[in-house]
Amino acid sequence: MASRAASLALFLLAAFAAGANAATFNIRNNCGYTVWPAGIPVGGGVRLNPGQSWTVNVPAGTSGRFWGRTGCSFNGGRGHCNSGDCAGALSCSVSGQTPATLAEYTIGANGAQDFYDISLVDGFNQPMDFSCSTGVNIHCPGARCKQAYLFPKDDTKTHACRSNSNYQVTFCP
Repeated sequence: MASRAASLALFLLAAFAAGANAATFNIRNNCGYTVWPAGIPVGGGVRLNPGQSWTVNVPAGTSGRFWGRTGCSFNGGRGHCNSGDCAGALSCSVSGQTPATLAEYTIGANGAQDFYDISLVDGFNQPMDFSCSTGVNIHCPGARCKQAYLFPKDDTKTHACRSNSNYQVTFCP
């Protein structure tokens, strides 16, 4: 019996430690049209009809981005999007073409802080909110969003969040 309890305790500790090394992103489409969110290096891409959401777990020590694609048509994993297209792939392995509103992140490793921002350096194609469960909400309703990076050397728009938090990306907030 003691061995069973020890095994259970070890399993729970391992599960807790594994969960502590990832951040969860909930990506939601509040638009009145279909959005095809994509992400690199994790996340690939999916179709979200109005009101649908998609959850992605991002490992600690990862930097990347999510963006919404519009006007997409896919057949067997290949196709094209009018905005944010990533070389015609449904599941992206490269960044989307401009214009693309970007939700950028760095998930800290070993308890280091996370960082996140919205970038319009690659143009604007979707209204977006991006928030951390323990940080501020970045609201970006249009191309002149004051809370987003607008040019490459604009280094005052990054926000910190406690390590491995939960995030919400919302299209058309």
